[in-house]
Amino acid sequence: MKSKYLNRITDKIINETLEYTGAVLIEGPKWCGKTRTGTEIAKSAVFLQDQDKRLEYLRISQTKPSLLLEGEVPLLLDEWQDVPVLWDAVRFAVDQRGENGQFILTGSAVPVDNQVQHTGTGRIARVMMRPMSLFESGESNGTVSLNDLFNGKKNISSRSAVDINGIIEAIVRGGWPQAVIDKSKNKFRHAINYVDGVINSDINRVDGIVKNPARVRLLLRSLARNISTTVTIKTICDDIAMGSEDMTLSDKTVNQYLNALERIFVVENIPAWNVSLRSKTAIRTSPKRQFVDPSIAVAVMRLTPERLLHDFNYLGFLFESLVDRDLRVYIEAIDGQIYHYRDSSGLETDAILSLNDGRWALVEIKLGIGQVDEAAKHLLQLRDKIKTDKIQQPSFMMIVTGTDFAYCRDDGVLVVPIGCLRE
Repeated sequence: MKSKYLNRITDKIINETLEYTGAVLIEGPKWCGKTRTGTEIAKSAVFLQDQDKRLEYLRISQTKPSLLLEGEVPLLLDEWQDVPVLWDAVRFAVDQRGENGQFILTGSAVPVDNQVQHTGTGRIARVMMRPMSLFESGESNGTVSLNDLFNGKKNISSRSAVDINGIIEAIVRGGWPQAVIDKSKNKFRHAINYVDGVINSDINRVDGIVKNPARVRLLLRSLARNISTTVTIKTICDDIAMGSEDMTLSDKTVNQYLNALERIFVVENIPAWNVSLRSKTAIRTSPKRQFVDPSIAVAVMRLTPERLLHDFNYLGFLFESLVDRDLRVYIEAIDGQIYHYRDSSGLETDAILSLNDGRWALVEIKLGIGQVDEAAKHLLQLRDKIKTDKIQQPSFMMIVTGTDFAYCRDDGVLVVPIGCLRE
């Protein structure tokens, strides 16, 4: 029996997109819920990984792929990248039919270059789906909305029900739908199984190049140790060499592996923010290293909730990764992106939320209440450093915490527990 469907923030985005375009591609990592969401929205479906029908589908795709596009619309084509010719077939069918809402495609990997002839621009819109945010999993009460904050509603007052143990559980478990609904003691195994699949299979399928599983694991462990930092490729290579006496990776190999991990949506770094400053301080451009879900780092390191309780320093980096994941889900739902900032003077902020209409916000991420004053100081310093003739004042400044209460400080900085946030 099918489990109860947990509503996703992307549901509304997909439905709205189908109203103005011929097809929607739902991208994202395996196990994040793309197929289930696509099935809920679609009226008919072709599951290309159905082993009972796979051989037949492949033969049809080689002779007349348009046959696979017959069915009540919107028609779901699940894991389309297994049969790349379908991309061009969908693009052509959208042109021929001249109607919106025809197809939903899902994919957990970007296909090898040159396997599709056209980009699909104007016919196929892309929607990114990630593991579930705390609001989607029901752990955040959603009393503080990013959209409301951008619209000037800063009179916040609420309380989170997620304590430190709940935060640690969310980090170790991850936002994988099957793990979220799993109430057994094995719910933490889902992330471990996911990582093992990436190492032993998925990373090879994306480009057809067989990669050494031991080297992939070493790279993932280095990324896990350096999560939520701007560590360089050279440092990653050195870190791997220190962690293994008989195995090293060159810059070229690390870049090749990282590219493959990005194409299967395992790694999702946060780019640096480019802004005009009052001073001539140089802005650092290195991305902040992140996985698409913090549970990947925990699974690679084989950590447990009990061990994390005794390592609050590393827990702080994992908490930042958790918040980055949720902020990315929320800000993209309201037509924006997430960045980070660091300059040569050492001034930094964990997240910049930027809407496509020009509005933006400064965000610091701190697990405990003892770090809030210093975080607020950094936010105010950066606000005063930005040229207001080049960019408008921030819509708000916010510290996302692992604490209980949401409120506005006397200096105007908002303190918001992650257990209160939503899009």
